[in-house]
Amino acid sequence: MITTIQRVENVALTAMIFVAFVHFGFPWWTLFGMFLVYDLSALAYLKDARVGAVAYNLVHNYTAPALLGLLYLFLSAADQPAWALGFIAGTWGFHVAVDRALGYGLKLTSGFQDTHLGRIGRK
Repeated sequence: MITTIQRVENVALTAMIFVAFVHFGFPWWTLFGMFLVYDLSALAYLKDARVGAVAYNLVHNYTAPALLGLLYLFLSAADQPAWALGFIAGTWGFHVAVDRALGYGLKLTSGFQDTHLGRIGRK
């Protein structure tokens, strides 16, 4: 039940980010064009599961996109050019929200399939 609620929340967040991204004048298609860039963090699994989980989790949480988004809003309100911050914040937050909506949570150190939302894959 909790996993379902978290997945529904992230579907709503995905929609909100999409609408905000377009509202602020960014091309909607770049959300999809940049989507896989953030998954490059999974390459750290080539080292081992612990390093992979740490690298993946650093990229696949909302902290950095939220801080970049706030900085974008503050700078924009002060008429300072900051489009790159907004672009990165939007594409990054969108990526995390879609991943969570699909059930890809933060990784545990036991392996890529084990997440805070449960095990990924067939049961």
